[in-house]
Amino acid sequence: MAEKRDYYEVLGVQKNASDDELKKAYRKLARQYHPDLHPDDPTAEEKFKEITEAYEVLSNSEKRAKYDQFGHAAFENGGGPQDFGGFSDVNDILESIFGGFGGFGFGGGSRQASANAPRRGADIQTSVTLDFMDACNGIKKDLNVQRMETCPDCHGSGAAGNSGSDVCPDCQGRGKVNTIQNTPFGRISSASTCKHCGGKGRIIKNPCQKCRGVGRIRIGKSITVDIPAGIDDGQTLRVSGRGDEGVNGGGPGDLLVSVNVKQHPMFVRDGYDLHCDIPITYAQAVLGDDIVVPTIDGNVQYHINEGTQTGTVFRLKGKGVKRLNRDQRGDQYVKVYVEVPKGLNKDQKDIVRQLESSLETKNYAKRETFFSKLKDLFGGKNSNN
Repeated sequence: MAEKRDYYEVLGVQKNASDDELKKAYRKLARQYHPDLHPDDPTAEEKFKEITEAYEVLSNSEKRAKYDQFGHAAFENGGGPQDFGGFSDVNDILESIFGGFGGFGFGGGSRQASANAPRRGADIQTSVTLDFMDACNGIKKDLNVQRMETCPDCHGSGAAGNSGSDVCPDCQGRGKVNTIQNTPFGRISSASTCKHCGGKGRIIKNPCQKCRGVGRIRIGKSITVDIPAGIDDGQTLRVSGRGDEGVNGGGPGDLLVSVNVKQHPMFVRDGYDLHCDIPITYAQAVLGDDIVVPTIDGNVQYHINEGTQTGTVFRLKGKGVKRLNRDQRGDQYVKVYVEVPKGLNKDQKDIVRQLESSLETKNYAKRETFFSKLKDLFGGKNSNN
C-alpha cells in the first residue's frame, strides 16, 4: 500500500496555516480535481478523496492537534473517533462551488451529472502566416481546419439506420456508477464514469459505420477568417463558434488562430508605431530638401531643414499601424543618415576642399563644443581645432 502523503503537503499549505488558508486551498483543489469535472480522468477521483481527507482532518482542531503530534498514526487501528465534525464544512464548500455535493457524500445522496447533458464543443487551434502589409491593413483568409461535426449518416445518434439503442444495464442510463467505501471518516460515495457505456447511458445495438458509434466525425472545412487591421506577430485571434460542434445540443467551441507576421524589408514595427531609416545626400543635409518617405499608405513628401545631422529622427503622426478595434493609429518615426560620397574625381575633391576652407568655426557648432571641452581637459594637447 502506498504511503500517505503529508496532509499539509496535499493541500499545499504551511503547517501554521490558518483556517481561512485551509479553506481557500481546499476550495481551489476541489474545483481542480472534482470527478464530475474530469469524467475521463481516472486519477481525479483519487486526488479528490485525498484532498478531502486532508481537509477533514486539518479543519477539525482536535484532529489537527493529534495529527500534528502523531501524524497518520493518530488515526490508525481505531486511534481516532469516526465522527468528523468538519464534514459539514466540506459540504458547504462543495455546495458553494457546484451547487450540490457533486457525487461525494458521507452516507448521503449524491448529485449525478446527466449523461445526456449539453456539452460545449472543444476549441480548435490553427495558425496563419501573414505578409507585413496584410497584418497592418487587415485581410480575409481562408483557413483549412479539421472540425468535429454531427455525423450525416446517423444524425448524431451513433446508431446505424433505425437500430436505436438500449439503456445501459450497468448505470441504468445515468452514465455514472456509484461506489461506496467505508473509511475512518464515514461512508464515502463516489461517482465515476460508467465503463460499459462510456458515460453515454445507452448501449448502441448496431453502431454507425461512418462515425463508429460516436455520433460525430472530423471533417475538413475551409473557414473564412476576417483578420483585423493591426494584428501583430505572436497574437492569437479567437473566432467564436467555429470550433468543434457541441454534444447533446451544446454550443460549439471556438477557433483559435495563432498569427505569424513576416518581417518587412524597410519597416520595423514597435507596437503600433513604425520605424524606418532613410539615407540622404551630403547636399540635402547641408541645404535642406524635400524628400520622399515611404509609409504603409504610400509615399509622402517631407521637408528636411538645412543643416540636418545624421541620426536625426522625425515623426509622421498617425502614419503607423491601426490600433485593434479602435479608430486610432500609431506614428511613424523616420531616422535620416547622411551618406558620404565615395569615388570623387580630382575636380570634385578640389570643390570639397574649397568649401571646407571657406567654412568658419561657427559652421560646425558641435565640433567647436567638442574641442572646447577637449582643451579644458587636456590644456590644448591633442586638439585638432
